[in-house]
Amino acid sequence: MKKIAIAVALTGALAASNAMAWGPAGHRAVGAIADKLLKGTLAQKQIDQILLPGETLESIANWPDCVKGNYCGPQSPEMIAYVQSNPKHSEYHYTDVPFQHAHYHDGGVGTADDDIVQTLKQCIAALQGKTDEASNPHHFTKRQALILLTHMTGDIHQPLHVGAAYVGKDGKFANPQTKAQLDNVTVFDSRGGNSFLLENAKIDALAVAAQIPPGEPKAVKEGVPQALTRPFHSYWDGVAVDYAFRRSGTKSPDKFAQLMIERKFDVAKNTGELSTWPYQWADDALAVAKLAYADVVPGAITQQVSKKGEVYYTWPLEVPANYPVPSSDIARTQLVKAGYHLAQVLQAIFPQS
Repeated sequence: MKKIAIAVALTGALAASNAMAWGPAGHRAVGAIADKLLKGTLAQKQIDQILLPGETLESIANWPDCVKGNYCGPQSPEMIAYVQSNPKHSEYHYTDVPFQHAHYHDGGVGTADDDIVQTLKQCIAALQGKTDEASNPHHFTKRQALILLTHMTGDIHQPLHVGAAYVGKDGKFANPQTKAQLDNVTVFDSRGGNSFLLENAKIDALAVAAQIPPGEPKAVKEGVPQALTRPFHSYWDGVAVDYAFRRSGTKSPDKFAQLMIERKFDVAKNTGELSTWPYQWADDALAVAKLAYADVVPGAITQQVSKKGEVYYTWPLEVPANYPVPSSDIARTQLVKAGYHLAQVLQAIFPQS
């Protein structure tokens, strides 16, 4: 049964890869914060002209994840066309810079030409009306660019979508300095934390001990084995966000967004050329990833073989006893930052004057 449960957890992780940051509720919260901050501005009028009637940043925030399967419903013609034109679209959502690093650098360890920083740069350029090959090599339309910018601004504030963990042969976190060191022989890739497995029962017990308010009862499907573990990346995508919502006393993304705005968080504004803002966001995420991995300890490595015959590795993971509290604090803060930064970049793209 345990092997089946682990397989269930890993199957979901492999299917999602690094693409599901914050989960649906988190992404909608980011969009809702930006919607509220932009209300009545010229930027909002410009956004309304790009989106379809009735659409908002909140409502389109999960679109780039929904194109990855049918879990949001049947694929629309627009989604199908986007996927066909963007065969690497799943790679747009993340970068894999070692979390020990302080900065994202073009061409650095774990970066790629189609990663989240480069994608966000292209979205900003497309919304600015730039159509040249250098600025917008994927030929994003303004509508695509706005949808991707809304989603990816959320993604880049999820610390594990930027700060990646690598494990050395000694079982400790490694800090590779060159791409050549990522050989899966002396330095192993955790795939954005998807290969680190947390025991669900332990996490639930830690939440109870930390007095995290109880959530809604979860539906259990008869005949479907319940996973005993979950990937660390999945914890940050959904569990930490769920804890943040529960601790704030809100259940919906809209109410969470309203409460966060009412609390008047002091979110630092980005400065400089708009093309540099994704780099600033990535550097902030690297700083936060160091907190996410603080006092986290990987266990013994286990070799796995996928149904396709591909070899990969997993590690059990231990987190500090109080982990649900600081992780949910971080999730709340990063969601707020993402919402404010999304509003700020759209106001900069569509200024008042």
